[in-house]
Amino acid sequence: MSSKTKINLSAFDIFNTIFLSFLTFVTLYPFIYVLFASISDPFEMMRYNGFLLWPKGFSLEAYKMVAINPNIALGFGNTLFYVIVGSSINVILTSLAAYVLSRKSFTPRKYFMLAIVFSMMFSGGMIPTYLLVRDLGLYNTRWALIFPTAINTINFIIMRTSFLEIPDSIEESVRIDGANDFQVLYHIVLPLSKAVIAVITLFYTVYHWNSWFNASIYLTNRALYPLQLVLREILIQNDTAGMMIGTSSADNQPIGETIKYATIMVSTLPILCVYPFIQRYFVTGVMLGGVKG
Repeated sequence: MSSKTKINLSAFDIFNTIFLSFLTFVTLYPFIYVLFASISDPFEMMRYNGFLLWPKGFSLEAYKMVAINPNIALGFGNTLFYVIVGSSINVILTSLAAYVLSRKSFTPRKYFMLAIVFSMMFSGGMIPTYLLVRDLGLYNTRWALIFPTAINTINFIIMRTSFLEIPDSIEESVRIDGANDFQVLYHIVLPLSKAVIAVITLFYTVYHWNSWFNASIYLTNRALYPLQLVLREILIQNDTAGMMIGTSSADNQPIGETIKYATIMVSTLPILCVYPFIQRYFVTGVMLGGVKG
């Protein structure tokens, strides 16, 4: 390799490192800004404009206000319910549907798949869905945020494709021993599909954790609000501190600004903590679900 080639490669590596470092900074900066703003002194933060690369002073008063706010505690509990119960129902129903429609012995599966794919392209719309939820008696209940989205079509297709990758010989061997469909699913298919199940669980978990739009449509009882809907109300309030502590004094405006950032951090960190535990499954699961249809 000539010295000129070495110089070119070195220049590329330097440029690539600088570019990726800049891209990483741009991606992470909003999170860094919110983190530093949430622990900054409210009065100093109120007077500061521009890039924030370190906290302006130090104060945990915003987090104390968030901790004592009953709306956030209630919203956090509701979100945990939607995430745990909703994701469990999602994964169970998606697994059952994917298993049935991945069996080659199930003759009408092509027609069911056609109907399912059709639903991805055309839907009834918001108003018909609202009327359906209301007429089913789900309106203003927790189940309005779970049952209408029980199966996501894309997640279902990924899981079905993964199930199709399992060799038929494995299933045939256990059926010779008298195993039925539930035993095949529980003892063979699911254990061999841990990666894609972990990914699908993550997708459903993130969806429920971040969901607020459906709650704003189907819920009027504030006791059922998820955390993200509570956060939305806090962010659009002109007097955040007054909402937190029950006052409306102008003196509360500085702490109100930092409360917004602290609330964002509280609602973001839990879901970020989930990723490291299933990161090793992520790429494998998506690739397994995208090889063939």
